[in-house]
Amino acid sequence: MIQRFIGALVGALVTFIFLWFSHLDSTAWAIAATAGAITSFFWPIVLGFFLVRRVKNRRNDQIQDEVARQVAEQNQHR
Repeated sequence: MIQRFIGALVGALVTFIFLWFSHLDSTAWAIAATAGAITSFFWPIVLGFFLVRRVKNRRNDQIQDEVARQVAEQNQHR
């Protein structure tokens, strides 16, 4: 959890520095820094969700392949 807070802080800081050197008004960089912090906080959650779904789908495919193999083997012995 602390890693996400550090990531959010770093994301906001990088966004702030980038916008500071772009010479935009303070409202624009404050909004962008806040959006960058929120995005950098939540992206590992979103990425993790998709990776977990991918692993579950692969595991289900392996289970289905094994079941089909065993059924074919049982039918062959009959």
